[in-house]
Amino acid sequence: MAGFGPGEDGFEDLLRSVATEFGRYLERSLEQLDLDQVVEQFGVDPVTLRGWVETTGGWLRAQAEGLAEEFGGRMRQQRAAACAEVLDKAAPHPLDPPSEEQGLALAALDSGRWCVEPGTDTLMARAGGPPPADALGVVRELRTRDWIDREGELTLAGRHALGRWLKRAQGD
Repeated sequence: MAGFGPGEDGFEDLLRSVATEFGRYLERSLEQLDLDQVVEQFGVDPVTLRGWVETTGGWLRAQAEGLAEEFGGRMRQQRAAACAEVLDKAAPHPLDPPSEEQGLALAALDSGRWCVEPGTDTLMARAGGPPPADALGVVRELRTRDWIDREGELTLAGRHALGRWLKRAQGD
């Protein structure tokens, strides 16, 4: 039997299997119904009654399988929401060492060679220097770590990150 881990669909498969078996059980129960007694009691044509029994059994099985599908879908959504909630709380630590690209951006911002274009998340070069490779992504990363403020100026944490990057570069 499949596992029930967070990334597996074992529970949904189990529900689908139970629903299918339940539908089959209902069909067998309806088939074992004494049709002659029903025909005599209600005066219904036996062929018509057999059709109703088969149709009802199929409908019940389909409903049970649909319920399993719906429940499984809800379970997947809840699992995805729980994972997203956990990941939403995950954030890079401001004391992480800057990557090479982040360190270069911090140094260029600190020296004034680069600046953040007002009203955007884009780095731009000043005085004709070479522009950053990933001008949009770097700013987002620096802001996420609280290394630059909304105007693109280095924060205290950003100055410390630049210091860690420079120390590491000197040590290599």
